[in-house]
Amino acid sequence: MNRNLTVSMQDVAREAGVSPQTVSRVTNGSKSVRDETRVRVEEAMDKLGYRPNYAARALKYGRFNDIGVVVFSLYDYGDSRILDGIVAAAVDEGYAVTVRTMGVGKERSLQAAVERMAQLPVDGIIVVLQQDVPDFDSFVPPKEMPVVLVCEGASTNCPTVDADQYGCSTSIVDYLLEQGHSTVHHIAGPMQSRAARSRLQGWSDQLDRHGIAVPQALIGDWGADSGYRAGFELAHDPECTAVYAANDQMAYGAILGLKDGGRRVPEDVSIVGVDDSLRGIVPQLDLTTMRMRFDTIGHEAFTMIRKQCEGENVPVNVKTVIPGELIERGSVVRYAR
Repeated sequence: MNRNLTVSMQDVAREAGVSPQTVSRVTNGSKSVRDETRVRVEEAMDKLGYRPNYAARALKYGRFNDIGVVVFSLYDYGDSRILDGIVAAAVDEGYAVTVRTMGVGKERSLQAAVERMAQLPVDGIIVVLQQDVPDFDSFVPPKEMPVVLVCEGASTNCPTVDADQYGCSTSIVDYLLEQGHSTVHHIAGPMQSRAARSRLQGWSDQLDRHGIAVPQALIGDWGADSGYRAGFELAHDPECTAVYAANDQMAYGAILGLKDGGRRVPEDVSIVGVDDSLRGIVPQLDLTTMRMRFDTIGHEAFTMIRKQCEGENVPVNVKTVIPGELIERGSVVRYAR
């Protein structure tokens, strides 16, 4: 395979039997090129070792067709699934994606994260804001560098999108109360998490709306072990018949803790998780959960940033909310008093 760095777009065009304009459309991800033509051009590019000159293209068109994405962790289930959605949408539109993780200490701010990403050849930046940052309210995107936030709450200077964290909790509470339970106990995520706090608030508010005394929430760390400890503790509360865990890992751990504490699931205690993150991981999964549509969130975030990169206006100070979907399995049964 020839890897001659001097191969030009004209060389590829001659090899593929098309015009240089067609080669340009293929490299830019244009959907106007027929599939068979695209394949022929890509085969010619591979044979000749041609690689598009993105710097030259940026000078000519004013864009790199590359979106920067900043996440707190590549290991977090929600962040990784949102990133998958962004990448899938970007590929469909002929964009590349550059990923960086959030800094630590004093660098863990929107300003610092965006400044670091803006040094790279990107046209816009998506920040998946899992935790609090000190400059959320004061942050203003750099001139000519649009920014979209995936986060809880609207921003006065950036478009935002996220799952309906608060609404997923109110729906779960209503669902469990409708099954005959007199109250719902909650295993919350860590309080540095914006999503965990919002889910906690939705649970508490909805019980209050029903005129039900709010039990003491147990705080976990998203991990199954913390769910186990919470479940074992709740197993010794005879009034506990329904548990809402803020994610599936803690819910699964709680099931084991409840069982080791002498309570059966779902015969004695019903339990609901969030995310639907254990499909294909836990065999014969029987956990009722609120599936969060992370792929849709990622797709919407990309659409927002692409529109801005291409000169369209996207409203700020408005949060686009993506609702969850209740997936009923076998961990909840109707409670007979």
